[in-house]
Amino acid sequence: MLELPAEIRKLAPGTDQAFLIAAHQLIAARVRPVYAMNEKQPVSTTLRLGRGSCSQRLALLEAVARGGGIDTRVRGLLIDGRFWRPRFPRLRVLIPPHVVLAWPEFLLEGQWVAVSELYGDLCALRAGGRFSNTGRETLFDTISRTAVDWDGTISSSCDLSGHVRADLGYFDSRDDLFKQHGQTLCLPVRIPADLIMSRRAA
Repeated sequence: MLELPAEIRKLAPGTDQAFLIAAHQLIAARVRPVYAMNEKQPVSTTLRLGRGSCSQRLALLEAVARGGGIDTRVRGLLIDGRFWRPRFPRLRVLIPPHVVLAWPEFLLEGQWVAVSELYGDLCALRAGGRFSNTGRETLFDTISRTAVDWDGTISSSCDLSGHVRADLGYFDSRDDLFKQHGQTLCLPVRIPADLIMSRRAA
């Protein structure tokens, strides 16, 4: 884990934003998407296993950013569980009513930039089309091609604000967010679910 930021700096020696884009692309290539449930899994474990959930891969991106000298924080969002129904059509009854989402932000040139605008502003990215939450593409992957607009700031099919049930505010780390609001699944349910889903490809 410690050598990863240095490796990425060699690939992208320019701006911090270029560094983060290179890090995102490297993680996408090396860590395959699965439906793991443990939000507090160490990033070293995610990297060693070579697989992780959307949230676990975002956590890895945050860790790489900090290792590269870039400050991070997360915005907590409470997302309607129905947002994930298209991805699990046969398991709808098992989807919780709400999901706690940690959405990273990075301090770039003195301004906080959400991970959804890593590849450009939302207005420019919306040309990539809507994220449907179906198929193999996850939220982690989709930020490279289209807008992920949780606030309804752009008037387009990329507006996902209708799925947001509450804005939980900003936290210094995702650990702080989950400590205060808990993980989506309680421990007795999360452990068996993670054993099954953490190997299932997204």
